[in-house]
Amino acid sequence: MRRRDIFRVGFAGAAGLFGLRQVEAAAVEEERQKVAYHLSDLDKVGFVLGNIKNHYDGTGGKVDIVLVVHGPALAAFKSKSASAGIASRFSGLVRDGLTPHACANTMHGMDVALTDLLDGFHAAETGGVVKLAELQRQGYAYLRP
Repeated sequence: MRRRDIFRVGFAGAAGLFGLRQVEAAAVEEERQKVAYHLSDLDKVGFVLGNIKNHYDGTGGKVDIVLVVHGPALAAFKSKSASAGIASRFSGLVRDGLTPHACANTMHGMDVALTDLLDGFHAAETGGVVKLAELQRQGYAYLRP
C-alpha cells in the first residue's frame, strides 16, 4: 500500500469513528423522555404522584416531567392544608426534577397565590390547558392518568 493510500484509510477511519461518536451522543439525548402530566381531579392526586414516581424509577431518571395542575386538584397542594403524605411525596418528586405548574386561572378563582402552594410550583400564567398545549408543541408526551 502506498503512503497516500495508508493516509486516506487512516483519515477515513478517524472520520468514521468521529461520526459514530456524534450519532451515539445524539441517540443518548433522544433517549430522554419528555412528559407532561395533566392533573385536575382531586381524587387522583395520590395516584398521579405515584405514577410520576414510577415514571422516574422506570426510566432511571432519564425523563423530564412537568406536572400541570388546575381545577379542584390544586386544593391538595395548598401548603397550609396539604396532607403530610402528599407534601412529602411532592417535595421528593421536586427534588427528583419534577417541574410543577399551577394554573393561574384556577389560582385566581380559588383566591390562592403561588406562595400559598407547596414549594416548587410555577404559575402557568396563560392557564393550565394552554400550558399543556405548549408543552405538547415542544415535544412532551401528554399523560392524563
